[in-house]
Amino acid sequence: MKYDVIVIGAGMAGLTAAIYLKRAGKTVVVLESDVAGGQIISALTVDNWPGEPGISGADLMKKISNQAEELGITIRYEETLDITKSGNGFIVTTDEGELSSRAIVVATGTEPRKLSKKQAEDAGERPISYCATCDGALYKDKAVVVVGSGNTAKHEIKYLEGICSKVYHIHHDDPIPEDAEAVFVAIGRVPATEIVADLVKLDSEGYIESGEDCVTSCPGIFAAGDCRTKAVRQLVTAAGDGAAVSKAVLEYLDK
Repeated sequence: MKYDVIVIGAGMAGLTAAIYLKRAGKTVVVLESDVAGGQIISALTVDNWPGEPGISGADLMKKISNQAEELGITIRYEETLDITKSGNGFIVTTDEGELSSRAIVVATGTEPRKLSKKQAEDAGERPISYCATCDGALYKDKAVVVVGSGNTAKHEIKYLEGICSKVYHIHHDDPIPEDAEAVFVAIGRVPATEIVADLVKLDSEGYIESGEDCVTSCPGIFAAGDCRTKAVRQLVTAAGDGAAVSKAVLEYLDK
């Protein structure tokens, strides 16, 4: 099926962009490989979203995804495998088939940095999680280990200490305690931009090079949210990107 715009990623930036574009009369579909809402859905409370202090990340993003769906925007839960140029547009291949569009908004955000090869081998068959809020309850009264040294690791430890019998805290490449029954990884995040690495310019860390207009080096492909180069990565800036990218996309489609 052909659309005016395919949005890849159903986080704050992607859903905001889709809402703006749909309200402007464009045909839009959102592709999401995991769950709608992005990484913020694991936050128990969000205190920096104007007007709704204390709301959970899951509740906030549920409101926004519901708004998108009420406008008639379809969120397809499919993994994007490939993007190729085709005439004046693009073909997007997913694990469910092919779609085509005149423009693409990449709003893929970031993904957790994985364990080193050494620690992954050390973990063996033990479960590896990247979200204490999501999976912590599975290890009630059991020993677990958190790998990481920043604020995210501190948050994970504090949450798990209220559930687990023991929480070890180690750094990258430290040996994993033998009695730990699960490994919680909190060693940072990297941009999820592999899918467009051959189509647009990336900076040295893998973020899509783009200014505040969200325009990339490839005509017809736009970047919004945490996956692009920017000084601040917060919910409000992701929503701002959603509005800004819609303006750029509409100008492109009108040419």
